[in-house]
Amino acid sequence: MKIFKRFLFTALINFGISMQVIAQVTAFQVDSLMKSALAKLEVTGAAIAIVKDGKVVIQKGYGTRDIDAPFLVNEYTNFQIASTSKAFTVAALAILVEEGKITWEDKVKDHIPEFKMYNDYVTENMNIADLLTHRSGLGLGVGDLMFFPDGGDFGAKDVVKVFQYFKPVSAFRTQFDYDNLLYIVAGEVIHRVSGQPFGTFVENRILMPLGMNRSKVDKKSMLKDENTASPHSLIANKVKRINFFENSEAAAAGGIYSNVADMTKWMSVQLNRGKYGHNLDSTLFSVANSKRMWTIHTPLGVEESKRYKSHFLGYGLGWFLTDKNGCMVVSHSGYVPGMHSEVILVPDLNLGITILNNSDHSGGALNHAVTNAILDKYLGLSELKWVDMGVNFLAQNKGKDDEATTKVWAKVDSLKKQKVDIQKYIGSYSDRWFGEVQVYLKDKELRIRSVRSPKLNGLMHVYEKDIFAIRWDYQDMNCDVLATFTLNKEGKAESIKMKGISPNIDFSFDFQDLDLRRKP
Repeated sequence: MKIFKRFLFTALINFGISMQVIAQVTAFQVDSLMKSALAKLEVTGAAIAIVKDGKVVIQKGYGTRDIDAPFLVNEYTNFQIASTSKAFTVAALAILVEEGKITWEDKVKDHIPEFKMYNDYVTENMNIADLLTHRSGLGLGVGDLMFFPDGGDFGAKDVVKVFQYFKPVSAFRTQFDYDNLLYIVAGEVIHRVSGQPFGTFVENRILMPLGMNRSKVDKKSMLKDENTASPHSLIANKVKRINFFENSEAAAAGGIYSNVADMTKWMSVQLNRGKYGHNLDSTLFSVANSKRMWTIHTPLGVEESKRYKSHFLGYGLGWFLTDKNGCMVVSHSGYVPGMHSEVILVPDLNLGITILNNSDHSGGALNHAVTNAILDKYLGLSELKWVDMGVNFLAQNKGKDDEATTKVWAKVDSLKKQKVDIQKYIGSYSDRWFGEVQVYLKDKELRIRSVRSPKLNGLMHVYEKDIFAIRWDYQDMNCDVLATFTLNKEGKAESIKMKGISPNIDFSFDFQDLDLRRKP
């Protein structure tokens, strides 16, 4: 019996090894997949890197950095990596934990005394780990309007105080709702504890030691590098270059610039549980902290998938966590206007995949399709036409979006000649966390503008009684809204509520969280 067990065990090991050999992916296969995906999904430029068993399988660029110029993307082309920056914020905190300067259980208010949440209990009990796990009790993307679109004058000093004005949607630590602002608070913790601004700390303590020499947090220094991809978006059914999303105050939530050659080093230190260097003789963070990052803190329910035989899904510290075909998968995606990023780690296979691209309209679909196709190959699964499914998904989503927005603007056009007493709407309104919004008349047209977020400035069009459709001057992202005015007994507007017109409006445009009241 013992001999049989030993034979069976040896056979299983050999079978596993043979499966590993079969389930290798070649640079040629990836190259072919990327070229097909860029063409079918009409992505301007992208770059991919794969590390496997400590070696780089591929790191290569495709397409162009700028649709209006013939500059090709290569493995050193920098992109904005958006929310995949969150894992760097966690690593920075882990370094401070290793140095004994903080613990994950430290109360946020002990480092930022003015920090205030929506009730006293949460203010007193929120710890550093809570900043990173999207379980604050507040709603999806709450407060992101302070930074979306960019160009506002909000900073970390504002962020640490605004949470008291939001209404919770769930009990503290009970529900996942993705949050960017609390990562900005985490960046402020790093600043106050280390004495260095977030970007300086990350560059000095993470990027430089790992040899990520072309990666930056500071946009000004980044733009001096000609090999930087420009962001693009689909505007009026045409792909156009748009302005860079720029807000250094939000860097801890999504402000790093990097390239796939550098990202291979980042994936390697993660797969090596904090070790790096030629002989892995240097330590960025400990195995214990690596395990903490990859432990579910906020469950997202059971991920039921017959194809992947998945059993769990949740969020750790800066990473989404699930299992596929018996392997743990650690991942995060990122998005800012005109840029998409994706990082996927499979520790059981010693595998890392990253894709960066500069196309707002279809970049997410490309990253999803290509990483799934590659991951399936490594997991030994049958091939699916992920790229074609991505094309179909975009077409269906665009159809729904076009239908909804077309109806709104068609109705607006039909009411262009309708006379309205616009005087009752004109005035200044204020929200406790977003500040002042002004409704005013210019060139006989009714307009609205945010004082603190100047890109939110646009024309107001009659939609229904006391409801206006607002087309912002800012069109880099689809964020037009319907604004509903509430009138008092005298027939004068006293408040405004807003919601996005498009069903696909990005959640960071949380207009629904505004409570604009007329100023005295």
